[in-house]
Amino acid sequence: QVQLVESGGGLVQPGGSLRLSCAASGTIFSIYRMGWYRQAPGKQRELVAAITSGGSANYADSVKGRFTISRNGTKNTVYLQMSSLKPEDTAVYYCNVVTTHYDYWGQGTQVTVSS
Repeated sequence: QVQLVESGGGLVQPGGSLRLSCAASGTIFSIYRMGWYRQAPGKQRELVAAITSGGSANYADSVKGRFTISRNGTKNTVYLQMSSLKPEDTAVYYCNVVTTHYDYWGQGTQVTVSS
């Protein structure tokens, strides 16, 4: 059974940094893309960043230049380095892994940006 375990969320002041990690346990075949979504209260879940197995990354316009996504293919782990955080980045962040047959989601980790 595949599980995605997220870590690294928390409370940070505006302008600060956090690094999220997501490790996939279990047997996963043919990962196509790994990424991060977020959902703020009262809003729809949105894509933050994603990276393909070939290393191509894309970002939401709101985080370009501030967030960096990376992955360790050997360990089936994806990271999100978040810098220059803003209060509007406050949300629950979800890890997502897409394979040729399945779409997996983590349980979410809270990120709160507040002074």
